[in-house]
Amino acid sequence: MRILLLNQTFHPDVVATAQYLTELAQALAARGHQVTVVTGRKAYDDSSRRFAAYEVWRGIEIHRVAGTSLGKGAKWRRAADFASFIVAGCWRLLWLPRQDAVVALTSPPLISFIGAWFAKLRGGKLFYWVMDLNPDEAIAAGWLRENSLPAHILQRMSHFSLRRAEKVVVLDRFMRARIEAKGIAPENIAVIPPWSHDDAVRFDAAGRAEFRRAHGLVEKFVVMYSGNHSPCHPLDTLLQAALVLTGEPQFAFLFVGGGSEFVKVQRFAAERKPGNIICLPYQPLAQLAGSLSAADLHVVVMGDAFVGTIHPCKIYNILTVGAPLLYLGPASSHCSEILGALGGAGDCCSVRHGDVAATVKAIRAAAGRGGRLRGTQWEALGAQFGKAVLLPKLIELLEGEGQPGDQP
Repeated sequence: MRILLLNQTFHPDVVATAQYLTELAQALAARGHQVTVVTGRKAYDDSSRRFAAYEVWRGIEIHRVAGTSLGKGAKWRRAADFASFIVAGCWRLLWLPRQDAVVALTSPPLISFIGAWFAKLRGGKLFYWVMDLNPDEAIAAGWLRENSLPAHILQRMSHFSLRRAEKVVVLDRFMRARIEAKGIAPENIAVIPPWSHDDAVRFDAAGRAEFRRAHGLVEKFVVMYSGNHSPCHPLDTLLQAALVLTGEPQFAFLFVGGGSEFVKVQRFAAERKPGNIICLPYQPLAQLAGSLSAADLHVVVMGDAFVGTIHPCKIYNILTVGAPLLYLGPASSHCSEILGALGGAGDCCSVRHGDVAATVKAIRAAAGRGGRLRGTQWEALGAQFGKAVLLPKLIELLEGEGQPGDQP
C-alpha cells in the first residue's frame, strides 16, 4: 500500500505527535508499505532549527514544507503560521501521486480537512487520527466564540473531515462521545489510546542518578511536570503549591518540555523567585527514560473544560517508569479512570484545580512515603497501554480498511 502521513511535526522533532507518527511510519515501512510524509521544516519549539526539505529516512520519503515563524505570542501569529503551513502543504500535495490511505493528524488544527480533500480528489481512504479535537478545544479555551463565524466555518471543516474518514481514530471514550454527538456513526470510530514508548522508556536507575546530578537534584524530592505546556493543562495550582513550599528546601519543581505556557512558567519563576522551580526543554527520546525516572512525583494536568478534546498521553510513560502520580483535574476523565483502575494500588492522588492546600498536602504525603510504585496490578495496567499492544492495533486498522483499489 501507498500511505501518506500528514502532520506538522515528524522525525527528528521530539514533541509527542512527532514521536507517535514516526513510530507508526517506521512500523508501516518495515511491513513493506510505501510511506510518504508531508510535514514542516521547522522544529516545533525552536523555529531557528530547520530540517532538510526532502530526504528518505529508513525507507520513508519525507517532504518538509516551509512556513512563517511568527511565534506563539499572539493568536493571530499562531493562526498565520498554521495557515502558511497549510498553503505550503497543499502545494506539495499537488505533486504527489494517488495514495491508498491518507493518515491525517491534528497539527496544525484541521490539517485533516486538506487530507480529506486529497483523498476525495485523488482517491484512497482517509484515516483521521484525532490527537486533539478542534475547534472544540479552541472554543473551550476561549480562543474562539462558539457562535462566531470563524467557529462555524471551522466546525464545517471538521465535520467534512469526520464524514469523509473511513475511520476516525480517537484516544479515549470521552473523545469518542464528543464525536458521536456530532453525528458520526459509532462503527466509524475506533478507540486506540497513544502508547507508552516501551523501547525507549523504562525505569532507569543510572539515568535517574545522572540526570539528578546534572541538574543539582541529588538531595531533592522532585515534583515533575513533563510534556507540552498548554492552556489546556493549567498549571496555576501547581505553581502556587511551589510557592507555599518555598521554605521547605527538600522540594524541587521541575518543568520539562515546551509550548505556549512554558514561557509563562519561566516568567513566574523569574518574577516570584521561589527558588525551587527549574525549567528544562524537551528531552531527546534517547534520554527520556533517565529524565522521567528522575522524578519522585509526576504531575498530570487536565483542564476542566477539555475532557474529550485532548488526551493525557504522558500518563502512559509514567505508568511505565512506575513513578508516583499526582493528578490535577476534573473528577471524571480518562486520568481518573486510570487511577480508579489501580484500585488504590500505588502512590497516587487526585486533586481538583484551585485546591492549593490539598495539592501541598499530597506532595508532602508523597515525600513522606517515598519509594517507587511496583506490583502486578500497576504493571498489568501499564502493559495494557504499551506500544507492543496498541501500535499493532492501529496498523491492523489501516491495513484492513485501506486496501488499494478504492476509488472516490
